[in-house]
Amino acid sequence: MDINSSLVRQLVNAQFPQWAALPIAPVAFDGWDNRTFRLGDDMSVRLPSAEGYIAQVDKEHRWLPRLAPHLPLSIPTPLAMGVPACGYPWHWSIYKWIEGDIATVARIGDLTSFATLLAQFLVALQRIDTAGGPPPGSHNFHRGGSLAVYDAETRRAIAALDGAIDTAAATVVWRAALEAVWRNPPVWVHGDVAAPNLLVKDGRLCAVIDFGCSAVGDPACDVTIAWTFFSGESRAAFRAALPVDDATWARGRGWALWKGLIVLAGHADTTASEARKARRVIEDVLADPQRAR
Repeated sequence: MDINSSLVRQLVNAQFPQWAALPIAPVAFDGWDNRTFRLGDDMSVRLPSAEGYIAQVDKEHRWLPRLAPHLPLSIPTPLAMGVPACGYPWHWSIYKWIEGDIATVARIGDLTSFATLLAQFLVALQRIDTAGGPPPGSHNFHRGGSLAVYDAETRRAIAALDGAIDTAAATVVWRAALEAVWRNPPVWVHGDVAAPNLLVKDGRLCAVIDFGCSAVGDPACDVTIAWTFFSGESRAAFRAALPVDDATWARGRGWALWKGLIVLAGHADTTASEARKARRVIEDVLADPQRAR
């Protein structure tokens, strides 16, 4: 769907005339699930980019205000929910703008401290009351659920990459992740803890955004950033600050491996840079000495 500034202008003018005079511009870095636009200086507009993401709108409006008071960092604040109109078929959102830049290693003053602060945020998230929270499912691509949902896809990807990666080691890591079943009470999970969803200001982590994949379930999916962004001391600091056992770490490794494998093996629209990142994640997962634990 062609979601552009003109469409956003029509939607805002028709449904929220109090903001009709504010300028609208696309953000410099956009995501996959939503298209995001700046609305004036203090707000943003987010519109789901496909039908598979529309359930995330209501979920964020319902739960983010309840989660925010218990968390040590800023998260998005929903201000208004729009309805289908002007040829756009789904509900959409207006949020309070959060100042900060997408996390990159170059923007972070101390990566180890950053990793510890992120872990502390996740600990706080996991301690929030889960009563009534959404279980994993298609609305969040099963984040917080069982890795077995992706077993067939992962094994196909491993087979497709025979000769390109160490498929024997990948199979060992994947089997270990499937065998490390979550047996504890469910907790809140963000579902997509990745650099594009972490904001940095003055070299420090200042906010965690995009809770569209959040749910109440197994926290293993939230540790994948240990391999997708951290390494060495920062990875060790991240794990040390998390109350996760070896089984949860093994499942997290499985989530990271799954994503790296399917990106590298199966998508025609994968760019060269995405393929390089996916290969690095796979190599980091397979080289992690924790895999034998």
